[in-house]
Amino acid sequence: MSKIYIGVDNGVTGTIGIIYPDGEYYFSKIPVKIEQSYTKTKQNITRIDNIALLNLFTSIKKENEESSFFAFIERPMVNPGRWKASISAVRCLESVLIILECLEIPYQYIDSKEWQKKFLPSGLEGKALKKGSCDIAIRLFPKEQVLIKKHKDGDSLLIAEYAKRKGL
Repeated sequence: MSKIYIGVDNGVTGTIGIIYPDGEYYFSKIPVKIEQSYTKTKQNITRIDNIALLNLFTSIKKENEESSFFAFIERPMVNPGRWKASISAVRCLESVLIILECLEIPYQYIDSKEWQKKFLPSGLEGKALKKGSCDIAIRLFPKEQVLIKKHKDGDSLLIAEYAKRKGL
């Protein structure tokens, strides 16, 4: 049975990368929506659009019924000094987990350092790290270079490729 690898760069600015057994691949921003915050302060929050993400994964499963699936999810950043960002990351993770579990897609967490060590030179930090990720993703997945450059992110494709190379 052939396997489809899904890489999830967790978060409302994250991406989804999917690698198919025939070498084709899919890359997209995680679908999100903006709504009024649940706190008393007047502000908006960005959340994963669960229906859109569910529809995406459901259609991929239907089109590939003979394949098995595996998802690698980047562990969310949790930092008390960045409270709002941490809460957002955990909300996103929960949405992704619920959808994967409903569709019975097995998953595993991965720390960013683990997959980065496989693809990126050591010593990269901050903007250089993100640029390095984009450069490598464009080399490995040239058909997606426009989207990778637009989103300034190729992490999810590299996460999926890492899972594929590990044979998970």
